[in-house]
Amino acid sequence: MKSRLLKFVSESLLLAVVIGVFTGCTATRPIGDVALGAGGAYIGHELSDGDPLVTAAGAAAGVIVNETLHYAARKQADKAFASGYDKGKSDAVKQQYWLYVSMQKQRNGAGNVRFYPVQVPEQRIDGVTFQPTTKLIRIEE
Repeated sequence: MKSRLLKFVSESLLLAVVIGVFTGCTATRPIGDVALGAGGAYIGHELSDGDPLVTAAGAAAGVIVNETLHYAARKQADKAFASGYDKGKSDAVKQQYWLYVSMQKQRNGAGNVRFYPVQVPEQRIDGVTFQPTTKLIRIEE
């Protein structure tokens, strides 16, 4: 009895390792379903001494475990993608901001800037009288 239990545990651990190797690959999803279904059927068969109902339930449980693992892996991958996408958008906005800052520095550092005074006479616009003033027009060359 003890050697049978030891054999059962060692076979189950070997099966779990093999299944764990295939679980991460999307292309091997059907293989994982078959392997975990077969592993669940084997465990159900061994625990129930060959009862077909328990064997079928073990196979179904194995497939459900595999699908749950794939769902969790996919959910994690989607979360990582969304996080990376948001980070990329943030980096693009920062890059655009610093580009505008650089352009303004170049623009404001123009080598030849002149200010021309322009005399604005007294004028009346829409009933409002504006006093004569002098405005400066900035010209960059």
